[in-house]
Amino acid sequence: MDLSCTPFQRDGSACLRLNAADGAVAEISLHGANVLSWQPSPGRERLYLSPRASFADGAAIRGGIPVIFPQFGGRGPMLKHGFARLLDWRYVGIEADAGTPAAVLELIDNEDTRHLWPASFRARLHVALAPAALTVRLVIRNQGEAPFSFTAALHTYLRVNDLDAATVQGLEAAGFEDSRDGKANAAEGEPVRFRSEVDRLYPDCAQDVLLAQGDDAMRISAEGFRDTVVWNPGATLAASMADLGAGEHRHFVCVESGTIATPVTLAPGEEWSGAQRLQV
Repeated sequence: MDLSCTPFQRDGSACLRLNAADGAVAEISLHGANVLSWQPSPGRERLYLSPRASFADGAAIRGGIPVIFPQFGGRGPMLKHGFARLLDWRYVGIEADAGTPAAVLELIDNEDTRHLWPASFRARLHVALAPAALTVRLVIRNQGEAPFSFTAALHTYLRVNDLDAATVQGLEAAGFEDSRDGKANAAEGEPVRFRSEVDRLYPDCAQDVLLAQGDDAMRISAEGFRDTVVWNPGATLAASMADLGAGEHRHFVCVESGTIATPVTLAPGEEWSGAQRLQV
């Protein structure tokens, strides 16, 4: 499939617009290598971007697909969710990813990142469009002379029309950690629903899941990632978030592919890859 890439500006931030031959469109901000929008053909937005999202230097963009690296959440000494989503990435070009053309963005360690995390790395994000599908792949390479460990995720915000009708199916038999209190919970035997705040880590559980809302469904699959996170802030937390706001939680569900519970360790010269695929 042919893929073209056009630069544009959004709120003063450098962005890329990907256009596929079948009419599908995706938009990416170089700030954080954050995928902002995905509209498979025929056009209908499938990602959620907060109307209050900030593109300012040092800010994390609320919505789309933020890149979490080299630390997930507060699970370590660094700032929450690491620094990759806060920095500007470089556009490399169009390359083949598993036979499909993909836009590639790159982040390489520098003096500022080494002050936060003393590692020599190269991170690349591959964004590929296929008929009715979006694949985002994160590739981490150890370019130094010492091993390092990290956690990572794709913090994907999926747009929903009716939160009360939305369910995540496929995790019914999996136990989970409730990130609100850190407690382990047994499998519930039913789909995940969103009647209040939901913040769950399903360790060693990266099988296909289905986000269903009425007659509409999206399949989320992972490769290389080991864990799944399901999150919605609920009404109270959403109202307290300056870049989200009251009622905005009703427009999205986060289904995240990550390697969180057990960090990845790379020896010098080694490379790791994790991908998430969204298909309607």
